[in-house]
Amino acid sequence: MWTTPGRLRAKGIIGMNRRNIRYIGRYNSRRLYPLVDDKLQTKLLARKHGITTPALIGTVSTQFEVKRVTNLLEGHPGFVIKPAKGSGGKGILVIEHIDGSAYIKPSGAHLGREDIERHVSNILSGLYSLGGSPDVAVIEALINFDETLTEYTYEGVPDIRVIVFQGYPVMAMMRLSTAASDGKANLHQGAVGVGLDIATGTALRGVQFDRARHDHPDTGHELASLRIPGWETLLELAASCYEMTGLGYLGTDMVLDREHGPMLLELNARPGLAIQMANGEGLRSRLDLIEQQPDGVDAATRVSFARAHFARRAELVSSADATPA
Repeated sequence: MWTTPGRLRAKGIIGMNRRNIRYIGRYNSRRLYPLVDDKLQTKLLARKHGITTPALIGTVSTQFEVKRVTNLLEGHPGFVIKPAKGSGGKGILVIEHIDGSAYIKPSGAHLGREDIERHVSNILSGLYSLGGSPDVAVIEALINFDETLTEYTYEGVPDIRVIVFQGYPVMAMMRLSTAASDGKANLHQGAVGVGLDIATGTALRGVQFDRARHDHPDTGHELASLRIPGWETLLELAASCYEMTGLGYLGTDMVLDREHGPMLLELNARPGLAIQMANGEGLRSRLDLIEQQPDGVDAATRVSFARAHFARRAELVSSADATPA
């Protein structure tokens, strides 16, 4: 349904211009962008600060090394190959397991050695990088995501985006992969976005292709029962990325590993605005409140403040809680 700019402003929705000028331009120094635009730099920085990330199997930085990539992958049952400077989920290849000489994607599609080498070569040539510049292929261990989330996703790892402003987590959503998104947690490709209550980590509302969604389109599982385990730890991890990077307006993407708990996947200095649609609420009032807070507050206190001030009631209703007509 169409709406008016006035109604959007009344709901506190911020657009790209305000995001770019008022928040990114003011609070994100451009000299710090390489820390998050380059996933390899982000991973090394996180390791230095004691923040858990998926294990690094290796990197490929020259075309000469491409023919040796399968040797690098030996002994790893599953892995992810991604461009260090990619964006929007482009160029990410997930291999769930290896069967003889075949590399099996979550969808069941089989790839050969030549397919893997071609993909890595394309990454190096800059096919997926920001601005088309030469890139590095980063190879990570496959994430064994928390089994409690299995029914909420399809052929992919669900991730959690938290917008962090001046070190305060202000809004969050989980992105659930679907058949339409080809197993990727990308809303523009058809993943389901589920707004999350900052106080509890429970589902508020769901959207797919900008339309309300109450269940997962492929598994049929209702979204109302979704609750993120280890929520406070996850928020503190997101909040600590402020000190780690020095960036005031930041998108943190995290996953829940069944062995290691919350893990940092990547960071974004220009996070998208679809999180407002998933939450059914604009960012502006929350950002305005944070701008009024004093400096020098530790991460745990910032998280407590956010949980106290940004709590929401869910729009989704579980079938178990529904009142019979």
